[in-house]
Amino acid sequence: MNEGPRMKARVTVTLKTGVLDPQGKAIEGALKSLGIEDVGSVRQGKVFDIELGVEDAARAETVLKTACEKLLANTVVENYRIEIL
Repeated sequence: MNEGPRMKARVTVTLKTGVLDPQGKAIEGALKSLGIEDVGSVRQGKVFDIELGVEDAARAETVLKTACEKLLANTVVENYRIEIL
């Protein structure tokens, strides 16, 4: 990566609604077994904090969308959200 301007972003990847989330269910069960009863449901996901060598937000969005489509998210079963920080 070049040493030019840097932009920070966060990409959050979560399972699409309706897709079975066994890890979320396991976490939900564990919380309840620990006495944390007010939890309705849990969905787990992934968060990526990424630093980019660009200064244009539109370019950053394009780069991150490509990264999500090619690697970070399985778009068949996952959604992703990009936040430029």
